[in-house]
Amino acid sequence: MTKPFLLTFAGCLMGALLPVSAQTPAPADANGAAAQPTPPPMKEVAVIKTSKGEMTVDFWSDVAPKTVENFKALAKKGFYNGTAFHRIIKGFMIQGGDPNTKDPSKEASFGTGDPGYKIKAEFNPRKHEAGVLSMARSMDPDSAGSQFFICLDAAPNLDGKYTAFGKLIKGDEVLQKIGDTPVVSNGRETSKPAERVAVESVSIISVPVK
Repeated sequence: MTKPFLLTFAGCLMGALLPVSAQTPAPADANGAAAQPTPPPMKEVAVIKTSKGEMTVDFWSDVAPKTVENFKALAKKGFYNGTAFHRIIKGFMIQGGDPNTKDPSKEASFGTGDPGYKIKAEFNPRKHEAGVLSMARSMDPDSAGSQFFICLDAAPNLDGKYTAFGKLIKGDEVLQKIGDTPVVSNGRETSKPAERVAVESVSIISVPVK
């Protein structure tokens, strides 16, 4: 009954008494230095911090590279900080990104603001499903600037007509909470939030690729 234990103990003792030179060395590079572990590949995501919680978006740079870069550039200079989701249609989408929403006194112009320029559309095969981030625009396909929307549910009528460029990977419950915000008429449609849903910040951070 004791032999297995004694053999195991003896084996451990033998290993402990081996000289350091006999132990397996750490991997080294061509210059003899210990090799460093390869860092994991990284990617950039957006963290949208709102008055109702945080949402994290993964970008689709493969299908809308210029749209993604525009969004990142605006976020990195704080363009979206202090804005609000000014349009909410339950079961459809929430819309934000208008710089005019930083000033409540400009409520009459909510939905008309932009960064001072327009970008070309990058319509692509990605579907408008719940959690998908897409660019808002007017009748002109190339009229998007800074305003975006996030789908609350599938909206196939938008596929190929609006530039989808990312999707939520975290914060679905926050998205739905915003989508459930009570709304009132703005004179054109019933989509004006009865309470302010603030976008406190949009941060671009690097995370490991999974």
